[in-house]
Amino acid sequence: MPLSRSSSDSEVEDMCLRATLKKQVSITDAKLTLVDVIHPRELPTCALAEPEGDDEQDGALSSISSTPTPLPATLELPSPEKKPERPSSKKKRRRRKRLGICIASCKYDVVKRMAQKYDMKEVEEIGDWSLYWTDFSVSLERVMEMKSYQKVNHFPGMSEICRKDLLARNLNRMLKQFPKEFAVFPRTWCLPADSADFQNYVRTKKNKTYICKPDTGCQGKGIFVTKNPKDIKPFDDLVCQVYVSKPFLIDSFKFDFRVYTVVTSCDPLRIYVYTDGLARFATIPYCEPTQQNSENVYMHLTNYAINKNSSDFVRDDDKGSKRKISTINLWLEQHHYELDKIWGDIDDVIIKTLISAYPTLRHNYRTCFPNHTKGSACFEILGFDILLDHKLKPYILEVNHSPSFTTDSELDKEIKEGLIYDTLGILNFAACDRRKCIEEEKRRVRERLFSKLAKKEQDTEDEQAISENLQSLHDYEDQHIGNFRRIYPQPGRTEQYARFLDQCVSLTKETAASKAREECARQQIEEIKLKQEKLQALMNKNKGKPKEDDLSGRPESPRSKQVRRLMFPRALLPRQRTLLKTCSQPTSVKEQWSIETSQPMDIKDEEEMERVITLLQRDHLVRGTGIVEYVQRLFGANSTVYQPAKSSIFRVTVCQVQLPTVILAPTWFLPLHPKCVAYLSTCIRERLINLMLL
Repeated sequence: MPLSRSSSDSEVEDMCLRATLKKQVSITDAKLTLVDVIHPRELPTCALAEPEGDDEQDGALSSISSTPTPLPATLELPSPEKKPERPSSKKKRRRRKRLGICIASCKYDVVKRMAQKYDMKEVEEIGDWSLYWTDFSVSLERVMEMKSYQKVNHFPGMSEICRKDLLARNLNRMLKQFPKEFAVFPRTWCLPADSADFQNYVRTKKNKTYICKPDTGCQGKGIFVTKNPKDIKPFDDLVCQVYVSKPFLIDSFKFDFRVYTVVTSCDPLRIYVYTDGLARFATIPYCEPTQQNSENVYMHLTNYAINKNSSDFVRDDDKGSKRKISTINLWLEQHHYELDKIWGDIDDVIIKTLISAYPTLRHNYRTCFPNHTKGSACFEILGFDILLDHKLKPYILEVNHSPSFTTDSELDKEIKEGLIYDTLGILNFAACDRRKCIEEEKRRVRERLFSKLAKKEQDTEDEQAISENLQSLHDYEDQHIGNFRRIYPQPGRTEQYARFLDQCVSLTKETAASKAREECARQQIEEIKLKQEKLQALMNKNKGKPKEDDLSGRPESPRSKQVRRLMFPRALLPRQRTLLKTCSQPTSVKEQWSIETSQPMDIKDEEEMERVITLLQRDHLVRGTGIVEYVQRLFGANSTVYQPAKSSIFRVTVCQVQLPTVILAPTWFLPLHPKCVAYLSTCIRERLINLMLL
C-alpha cells in the first residue's frame, strides 16, 4: 500500500518548487551567489509518494532532482544590508578639481569673465584658491601665507619701476654707468633731493620746457607743464622731467603707446609683450609749448582719463582718439616706416627698464618664496607708456603697476579680454599640483626637524629641482604663447644684456656706503696691527728689567719734571687685554708684565691728583660754553632749580701737596624733585669726600 503524504508535506514541496523556478542564480567572478534562494539540494531527503494525475509537476520535480545545477566549492551569502556588486566594464574616472581664483580685491568684471572660460571657480580670501588677483600691491602677510601651489598677479618689489620717483632713480643710476645705452628716458630729477642738480641744469639750459608729476599719481592727476622753472617749487615732492617738445605726430596729434607686458618669472627673467595694445591720442592738434598754451592739457597730455572729458574726443577705430596698435602699425607700413626697427627699439627700452630693477625683484622674490621650486609664484601685467620723438626714438614715460581693465568700448573689450585670456593660458597651473606640493612641504618640515640634510645639501637639492622644472615650464609657455611674443630671453639678443645684469647686481653689492665700511675696517685692522707691533717692541725692549717702576733708569725727556703715568693703567680695556693675551712672548716676559685684574691695585697719589685737575678743567670748560644756562632757560624761569652758593670754593690736598684754589661758576641742575636733589648731593659728597674738602 503506497504511502500517502500529509498535507503539510505537499505544501512544503509546492513552495520549494515555486521558489526554485522564480528565483535567479547569478554567477560573479566564478562564485555562485544565492539571494533568498532555497536550492533543491537542500530539500528534505525523505521518500515522497508520487501524486496521481500530476504529470507536469512530477516532470518538473524529476528534472530538478535528476540534473542539479553544479555548485562551486564555496558559496557567498551576502548580508541583507549589502547589495551584490555589479560588474563594471570601465573604471570610474577621477573628477578633475576646479581651480579657485580669488578676485575679492579686483574691481574689473573682465577678469571674472575670462576666469570662467577656464572653468575657474570664484572663492573667498580664506578659501582654497590657486590664483589671487588683486588691483593693489601684494602685502607681506599675503606672501608669507601663500602655499607653493598658489600664484599671485604681482611681484613683491615691482614698485621699483612703477613709482615714478623710484623709476627715475634706478634709470639715473644705470645712466651713470652706461651713458649711451641707457639714454631711454628724458632727463629726470626727483625733487627735493635733486634740487641742486636741477638748478644747475636750469642755469645752463635756457628755454627748456618741463613737465612735473607727483611721485605716486595716476590717470594724469597733478601733472602740469611749464616753461618757467620758478613755477617749480624745489621743496615739493615732485618728479620733474624735460618735456619732449618734438614728438612724432599722426594727423597732427600727439600720441603714445600703451604696451602691455607680462613678466612670468623674475628668476630667471622672462618677459612677454602682447602683440596688440592701445594708442592714446591728444584731442587738440599739437603745437610746441609756449607760455600761452603750456596749460592746455588736451594738447600736451595723452592720458585717456583726461582726454575722454574733452568735447573733441572721437570714438573711432581708425581715426579716433584711441586706436589699436595694430592700426598704427598698418599706418606706419603704408607710410614706409621701418616697423621692425621701431618695435625692436621699444622692446629694448622695456628690457632695460626691467633690468634696472632686476636686483631688487630677484632679492625680494627669493626672500619671500624660498621653497617655491615648481614654477614662479608670481606674474605681473605691466602697462608701459612709450613716447616716440620726431626721429622715432622711443622714450619710457612711466610704468603702470595695475593698468586699467575697464571695457567701456568695443575696442577696449577686444584688447583687454584677449590680453587676460592669453595671460591665464600662459600660466602653467598644472605644474603646481596641490597634492604633490603639500607632500613636498611636509617632507621639508620633517627633514628640517630631524636634520636629515645639511643646509648645503638642501640648497643643492633645491637648485636641481628648479633646473629640472625650468625647461618644462619654458616649453609650456612656448606652446601656449597665444598673442604674446617673447622679447627676453631671445636668441641672439640675450648676450648684449648680460653686462647690464652683471653690473646692476654689482651695484647693489658695492655701494658707496659699503666701500666706506670696507675702507674703515681696513684702517682699523692696520691700526690694531701697528699697536701690536709697538707693544711687541716695547715688551722686547723692557725684557729683563725689574718689575718695579724705576724712574731713575729712564732717559731724560722734556716732561721729566712732570709726574709720569704708569705704563699700564690699573683698569685695562677689554681690547687691550686681548692684545696682551694675543702677544706671543717668552714665559719670563709674560710673568713680568702680567696684571692681576681680580685684585685691587694701589692708587697712585700723583695719578689721582692729575685726574682731579683734569675733571675740574673739563667742568670749567663745559660751563663756560653757556650750555647749562641755555638748558635752564628752556625749562622756564619758574622751574625749581638747585643753585649752590656762588662762593663755593674747593680745595684739594693730596700727599701734602696743596693745589691752588679754584673758584667755579654757579652750578646749575636740571629741574628735579627736592628729595632727588638732596639724594644726589649726598651721593656726590660721599664720593668726593676722600678727594675734596668742602
